[in-house]
Amino acid sequence: MCVYICVTGRGSVCCSVRGKRSTMKLAARRGSVVLWLMAVACVIVVVVYLQQSNVSSEGGWHKLPKLINFFPREAKISSKRSAGVCGTPRECPAHEISFYIHSGAANVVPAAICVQNKLVLGTALNNAGGGINIVILNGKTGEVLKTDHYDTYSGDVKPFIELLKSIETGSIVIMASYDEASTKLNDELKNLIAELGSSHIHSLGYRDNWVFIGGKGVTGKSTFEKHMKSDSATNKYDGWPEMIGLEGCVPKYLE
Repeated sequence: MCVYICVTGRGSVCCSVRGKRSTMKLAARRGSVVLWLMAVACVIVVVVYLQQSNVSSEGGWHKLPKLINFFPREAKISSKRSAGVCGTPRECPAHEISFYIHSGAANVVPAAICVQNKLVLGTALNNAGGGINIVILNGKTGEVLKTDHYDTYSGDVKPFIELLKSIETGSIVIMASYDEASTKLNDELKNLIAELGSSHIHSLGYRDNWVFIGGKGVTGKSTFEKHMKSDSATNKYDGWPEMIGLEGCVPKYLE
């Protein structure tokens, strides 16, 4: 039996495997397996040779034969960037703005809001607090126009109402709850937030967690919103549900 393989091109490589006849059937079978394995080895040698020839002579991995797949479909290439306060850094297209939000955790960990991979509201900046935390962006550029928090548990909500009424068309509005955010939410406040695109503000209950991104002048309801009800049967913390987060890319405002 003989197996002979030869490939020619800019260079050439050949290999052959020969075997002798045997009168014993068992030996013949074993010999066939060995010869088959050696033939496969020859094929691998030829393929590797062709790969090296193509890479060196044609200048790049994109020139490799389509038969070879070095990156299986399930493979994931890591950027090796560690997650920080703003989560894993996210790159968005030029016409979108990256964001990361998380609600507060019980009455211990305040909410946090990041824009373009930068913390703009949170404990480290000393501008987060109980109630509803808010960041307002220029919808065209992503520039931060205002950060603040309003005590919607026991505070005066008139300044919050005035702020919402003053928001200019084209602005992006980001909100996150911390501790208890629903007690002082009257109908006027709820309607103003609903006009920004919220679907859940009217059902926000005692100690619920909630994060939301909307816009002044947009039509329809926002898809950037999460709401977790406080339920004594499922709460992760004593009297509070678990923290919730939201991240992604929000489109810039286009007139």
